[in-house]
Amino acid sequence: MAPALLNQGNVLDPIFQTDNYQLSRKLLDAAALRHEAIATNIANAETPGFRRLDLAPDFSVQLKARMAAGDFARTSDRLRPVLAEDQTARSIRPDGTTVEIERELLAMNRNAVEFDYLSEVVSNNLKQLRIAITGRNVG
Repeated sequence: MAPALLNQGNVLDPIFQTDNYQLSRKLLDAAALRHEAIATNIANAETPGFRRLDLAPDFSVQLKARMAAGDFARTSDRLRPVLAEDQTARSIRPDGTTVEIERELLAMNRNAVEFDYLSEVVSNNLKQLRIAITGRNVG
């Protein structure tokens, strides 16, 4: 980034504080973390007693509440997705493991599609910003 742009940080801040941009970033963070959880679940599918991991359910509850309150961009920096044991997963094997490999593979594919979409949304926001700054579309 050019030095002139670095000095204009407060001019650009409102652009990065829009609800859509912040929501996309938070969902992208969540998708990346969910991918880690799915990979961990797959790696431990044969581990006796392993309990399936996923995003903590309170993340989506807090996300919805903040969006409904209309104050998401200002408060989103305090909202972070975290992993937790999936309390809804049931043991499918005698050893107590709650990982279903087929379910994890489907979840991984669905999560990859969501991640790709959210990456494109964030990327498009940054491209629009670059066009606004430079006045031209740079491939």
